[in-house]
Amino acid sequence: MAEPGDDSVAIRVVAMPADTNPLGDIFGGWLMCQMDLAAGSTAARRSGGRAVTIAADSMTFLRPVKVGDEVSVYATLDRTGRTSMRINVEAWRRPRHAAAAEKVTEAAFTFVAVDDDGLPRPLPEIDDTIDIAADGTTDG
Repeated sequence: MAEPGDDSVAIRVVAMPADTNPLGDIFGGWLMCQMDLAAGSTAARRSGGRAVTIAADSMTFLRPVKVGDEVSVYATLDRTGRTSMRINVEAWRRPRHAAAAEKVTEAAFTFVAVDDDGLPRPLPEIDDTIDIAADGTTDG
């Protein structure tokens, strides 16, 4: 399985000692936080404003992340509803001095666009002349 391209990376960070459990592996919660941030960035671009996480489904931890690993998180807009967005997220690790990366975690996050009062609001319609990339960015 090939790592997604650099042009679709949402977050890239190095795992640090403060992010570990007593066994030296990176906390799953830390990794989930990075994934939520990546999905949130995609949701904000697509919604044109504030969007909040309402669910994280199918979180699967495939391999551990170690201190010093470079972690790249990729977020892809899967589908949209009237107010909601489902965003597929993958996290990959690359040992600090290695060339190859491996997928370590995947999940699907659901976000809802909200107004200034925190109430659901409709997603803006997409103009046919604007292309929405898989990661939620626009090109038009």
